Amino acid sequence: MKNPKKFIQKIHNSSYRNYLNRMNLKKPSIMSEAKKYSKKYWDGSRSEGYGGYKYIPGYWKGLARKFINFYKLKKNAKILDVGCGKGFLLYEIIKLRPDLNVTGVDISYYALKHAIGKEKIKYKLHKAQKNFKYKNKYFDLVISIGTLHNLEIFDLKKSLNEISRISKNSYIMVESYKNNLELFNLQCWALTCESFFSQNEWKWIFKEFKYNGDYEFIFFK
Repeated sequence: MKNPKKFIQKIHNSSYRNYLNRMNLKKPSIMSEAKKYSKKYWDGSRSEGYGGYKYIPGYWKGLARKFINFYKLKKNAKILDVGCGKGFLLYEIIKLRPDLNVTGVDISYYALKHAIGKEKIKYKLHKAQKNFKYKNKYFDLVISIGTLHNLEIFDLKKSLNEISRISKNSYIMVESYKNNLELFNLQCWALTCESFFSQNEWKWIFKEFKYNGDYEFIFFK
């Protein structure tokens, strides 16, 4: 198992979150609606999800460049994003490197319907825990950002196994915590999370499920 990366925490910290506002009597019903990953989750109010998940030119550009440079992606390299949402990161990657072959999959029909860059990016409806039809080591890089913690542990195992199988290199980002305050904030804020694990628990899971790729934890401070 590799050492954790620090690619995304800065972007994560740039968003304001009022944790206590989300922890109210309506939250259980909001969680149920959020797990449909429909319009309310992506483009409804902030209490229901992202509060309007819109493309901001350049916002994901720095992260896209980090992936390209760190993994030394060559011409015609194949990239898969598991849980791509509306494809903003993939769009920035393909803008920087039009010579790459980029694919995004997501569980959300609404997100894929409103995804950008469809003329250059292949989008597919797919659940992260389901088997892929790709051959072993088909992709030069598989990434998954903010998706796998939304799976229950038995599905998490399936997804990690599949990502390992189809990738030459991989990177995943999941929500975690280092102390009780971060756990409290995470539990207040999360609408779709099923796996609330500490850093050490995640590391144990990666080892147990034989995931040897790169990873990063984000924290709710």
